[in-house]
Amino acid sequence: MSVGAGSEREVLARDLVAAAVLRGTFTLRSGELSDYYIDKYRLTTDPALLARIVDALLPFIPPHTDRIAGTAVGAVPLSTALSLRTGLPALIVRADIKAHGTAKGVEGYLASGDRVVLIEDIVTSGGAALAAAGALSEAGAHVLRVLCVVDRQQGGAEALADAGVRLEALFTRSQLSLGG
Repeated sequence: MSVGAGSEREVLARDLVAAAVLRGTFTLRSGELSDYYIDKYRLTTDPALLARIVDALLPFIPPHTDRIAGTAVGAVPLSTALSLRTGLPALIVRADIKAHGTAKGVEGYLASGDRVVLIEDIVTSGGAALAAAGALSEAGAHVLRVLCVVDRQQGGAEALADAGVRLEALFTRSQLSLGG
């Protein structure tokens, strides 16, 4: 991390690891095994930590953004908090479309051509982010980028780039010294 000792970003990184990184053997959404797990709910259910994460994410939101989208369920607190902080309307992207109600994959008001930043919590292979970006595009959005709290550096950025979507991470696995 290119930050000075004790900087706000460095302190946030340490606090994020202390609050949310669990050690052991875990199966990730991608099916891969990992010796650590980043518990996204520990990041998004602590109001003080969530506020600090959102403040750190704000500079990544382009000025011409129309909407902030979050994937259900994990990124909804992040997208909602960013929406509150920026005044930009939020969208929720469902992984599974419900058969009842509106039966939509993207919830909230979205006009064709709206410029959207998709928020993710943790990106591993990029599968969930790719699916969400695809759902937003199909609904008429222009996805400006995917923004995540942590990129596990396990192919997600490359998979998104191959699909023409840019990934920006608040932190990477390497920056948090989480190993391979």
